[in-house]
Amino acid sequence: MNLFSRVKGIMLKPNLEWGNVKKESLSVSKLFSSYILFLALIPAIVQFLRFRFVGFRVPYRGWYKFGMGMSFLRAVLVYIFILGSVYLLGFIINTLAPAFSSSQNLNNAMNFAAYGLTPLLVGSVLYLIPFLGRLDILVGLYGIYILYLGFMTPLVDAPRDKAVIYFVVCVVLAGLLLAVVWGILDTIFTVGRVSRLI
Repeated sequence: MNLFSRVKGIMLKPNLEWGNVKKESLSVSKLFSSYILFLALIPAIVQFLRFRFVGFRVPYRGWYKFGMGMSFLRAVLVYIFILGSVYLLGFIINTLAPAFSSSQNLNNAMNFAAYGLTPLLVGSVLYLIPFLGRLDILVGLYGIYILYLGFMTPLVDAPRDKAVIYFVVCVVLAGLLLAVVWGILDTIFTVGRVSRLI
């Protein structure tokens, strides 16, 4: 699998690319080593650049930037959290399969998690420009659409009506998972900032 071709296919021709995904049948380890480990670097690097060189607004304090060490730590944690989120989401998708008359297949579940999150990972570059950061909502919606197309392919052997419900449940859980992960990350660094101000 070529990384650039896969990202391009998922982003521009997702319906066709899901067919290619089905033909490949990558193992979880291969999917991570050839795709996720590299793609997760994008938001990690973006976080480092944003917090170290661009900065962010803090109420009543104005524009604020992290030091080199804090920026690097945030980037490392973002990288680890993303890898963990992809794996956990794939695990959840796989665990829920029998409830929707689908057979469990961890490889397919990880494909859903990895490729469904691709727009968010690639689109994280928008976060470098403060006023473009809110476009992550549109990017997230496109990721949901890509995931929907995946659930409608033969990768999911559930009946069509149950596959739709399966998809909706997975989207809700993915949203909750990402909200918790980013909440934890922001809490860690908010506490760190406050402790330095006291």
